[in-house]
Amino acid sequence: MNPQDKQRGLLGLRFLIVLGAVLLFILCAAYFFYGLQPVMGEATPTTFEVVKGESFRSIGARLSSDSLIRSITVFKLYSFVTGSARKFQPGVYVLDRTMSVPEIVRELARGVKNEVTVTITEGTTMKDIDAVLANAGVTAPGDIIHMPLKSLQESYPFLNNASSLEGFLFPDTYEFSIRATPEQAVRRFLDAFETKAWPLLSQNSNWYQSLTLASYLEKEVVTEEDRRLVGGILLKRFSIGMPLQVDATVLYAKCKGALESCGSRTLTKQDTKIDSPFNTYTYRGFTPTPIGNPGKDAIEAALHPVSSDYLYYLSAPDGKTVYSKTLLEHNQNQTRYF
Repeated sequence: MNPQDKQRGLLGLRFLIVLGAVLLFILCAAYFFYGLQPVMGEATPTTFEVVKGESFRSIGARLSSDSLIRSITVFKLYSFVTGSARKFQPGVYVLDRTMSVPEIVRELARGVKNEVTVTITEGTTMKDIDAVLANAGVTAPGDIIHMPLKSLQESYPFLNNASSLEGFLFPDTYEFSIRATPEQAVRRFLDAFETKAWPLLSQNSNWYQSLTLASYLEKEVVTEEDRRLVGGILLKRFSIGMPLQVDATVLYAKCKGALESCGSRTLTKQDTKIDSPFNTYTYRGFTPTPIGNPGKDAIEAALHPVSSDYLYYLSAPDGKTVYSKTLLEHNQNQTRYF
C-alpha cells in the first residue's frame, strides 16, 4: 500500500470514528431529553414520601416504580448536573405523571410542608368528608367511613349509642398532617365537636334528635329566622305523627350519603318513593342518623325552634322561604312558584 492510500485510509477511519461519536452523542442527547419529559397519562395526584436518610438511588428507583419518571439514569444525571442530588428534603410530596424530571427534582429539592389545610363546610356528609381528606392526601379512601366507633367511645362518651360518625365530624378549617392515621384525623373532628357543639347539645336530654334536626335545617334553609321556624314546623309534624317530608333526607337516600359525587341532585316525585329509612316521605319520624354534619348556627336553631301556626313551607326560586298553614294553601304556593 502506497503512502497516499494509507493516509486516505486513516482519514476515512477517523471520519467514521468522528461520525460514530457524533451519532452516539446525538442518540445519548435524544435519550436524555426524552427521559426528562413527563411520563404523561392522567394528572392523578400521587403521594410520594421521601424518608429522612433515604439514599438517592432508592428515591430514583421508587419514582420509576411509581411510573413518575421515564428513566432512573436520566433522573440521576440531571440531579447531579444541576447540583440537586444532595438537596432532596424528607417529606410527603404530591406528584403526578404530567410533571417532567426538572419539575420533580425542583419539588424534591425545595421541600414540602407536611401539613395540609382542609376546610369542611357546614352540612358536608361523612362520605364527602372522606373524599375531601383522601383527595388532600390525609387519609386513604374509605378510612373515615369505616372507622370503628368502639376505639373512640371511651374518649368521647357522646358516641356511646351512636351507629355512625355522621353528625359528629364538626365542620371547620383544619390543619392535617399528610398521611395521618384515620383515628388521628377523626379525633380532630371529634375534639372540635366536643368543644363547640357538645356544650350546647349536652343540655338537652333529646340531644341526638336535635343534632339530626340541625342536619336537616343546614340543608333546607339558610337564615337563622327560617331555620328556627322550620325547626318548629318539623317538630310539630313529628308530634302529630305526620311524616316530616324533608327533601334533603330524600336526596341523602338517593345519593347514598355521597352528595358531591352524586349523578343527579335534582329530586323528582318518583324519588319520594325510594325505600329507605332516610326517606321521610315514606318513613315516619327522624332518620336513623343525621344527614350531614351541621355547624354551630344550625345546632342553635334546632335547640331553639320557634312555634308557629304554619305546618308547611317551601323554598321559592329566589331563595325565599314561603310558609303555609294548610295543605290547600301550600299547594297554591307550589303552583304559584313552580
